[in-house]
Amino acid sequence: MIEVSATGLALVVKASKTFPSGILITAFADDADPLDLPPTEIVKTGVDINGNLLSWSAPAPQTVTINVPAGSEEDQNLAILLDANTAKRGRRAAGDNITMVASYGNGSTTTARNGRITNGSRGSSVAGAGRLKSKQYTFVFQDFDFTRNR
Repeated sequence: MIEVSATGLALVVKASKTFPSGILITAFADDADPLDLPPTEIVKTGVDINGNLLSWSAPAPQTVTINVPAGSEEDQNLAILLDANTAKRGRRAAGDNITMVASYGNGSTTTARNGRITNGSRGSSVAGAGRLKSKQYTFVFQDFDFTRNR
């Protein structure tokens, strides 16, 4: 039997200037995927004029999306991080170098390094069900590795 439970997920997000000690994220959305790592294309392909397949390796960043409950401590801290890294008139963006460590309930970890926060919700959206929508924050990382629990 293969156990696929995600219970026990915890993230630590360290931002070089805004949160150098890191922020702990343990409250996750119930109306969106709590942690999403979409596929990353690692090989580019093409065809030459004679129909021969060409392929080449190309470095590609890993996108990571976190969804947290609106108004939670996690949301408040991620909103601070988003604001600090948003360029505004008369103010430079913090330019945080971000590291994220995901610890799973089975003991495995995933570490993402050399990242930036790329987008997030600046306000609170309302769902048709009469509740606040979860808040989404997206990051992109250059380096990505993981350990398996065996």
